[in-house]
Amino acid sequence: MHIDWSTLALQTVNVLILIWLLGRFFFRPVADLVARRKEEAARTLADAEAARKQAEDMRTEADRLRAAVNAERDRLLGEARKAAETEKTALLAQLSVEAEKQRETEKAEIARQRAAMAHDVLAHASELSVEIARRLLERIPASTLFSAFLADLGSTLRNLQPDAREGLAVAGAEQPIEVIAAAPLDDEQAASLLELLRAALGVEPVVKIACDKALIAGFEVRSRNLILRNNWQADLARIRRELDR
Repeated sequence: MHIDWSTLALQTVNVLILIWLLGRFFFRPVADLVARRKEEAARTLADAEAARKQAEDMRTEADRLRAAVNAERDRLLGEARKAAETEKTALLAQLSVEAEKQRETEKAEIARQRAAMAHDVLAHASELSVEIARRLLERIPASTLFSAFLADLGSTLRNLQPDAREGLAVAGAEQPIEVIAAAPLDDEQAASLLELLRAALGVEPVVKIACDKALIAGFEVRSRNLILRNNWQADLARIRRELDR
């Protein structure tokens, strides 16, 4: 058997060159590409996990803020009621003293004056409760108030009787659901409101959004046969009725 060593050497060189070329221009780019893809996949998974954790943290914080606002609202309303009752008691005591001084003069006039003063007491107590509520409201961030009252509105809608909810769901373009807010809503807040109504009613609602600062804080929802009041103006009105009684 004859071996051509020069040919074998040349072929060996060719094989080594081929291996070098493959390693430089094929295997290395492929390996780099695989490494980049692995790195991108790992980065995508890490971003997704971070986004999930951030969303969970935001949801936890929103729940905490909602609970804090509800507790603060109850406390503030309690303080407003207590202040109004105290003012009423003081003014009624003053009224009683004044009436006692005038009793010997003319009973009919005394009765008229007492009625007039009692009316003034209640009016003053009502004005005082509204003023206290407004001042305390300024301490709470508007976004926090919006979230708390929006959550309460959703709970109210979900607890409606089926016929009342159906009455809201069938509202059309001619008589849309009118939602009145205590402050103008930005696009994100309006979208949150529409999403809440859509989830509560199970349909795409036809909604007209308006603003009435007299509500102080919260919402009022009106339809053809239904009015839902979820605002501080309504809460204070209930306090006034209690004072009237």
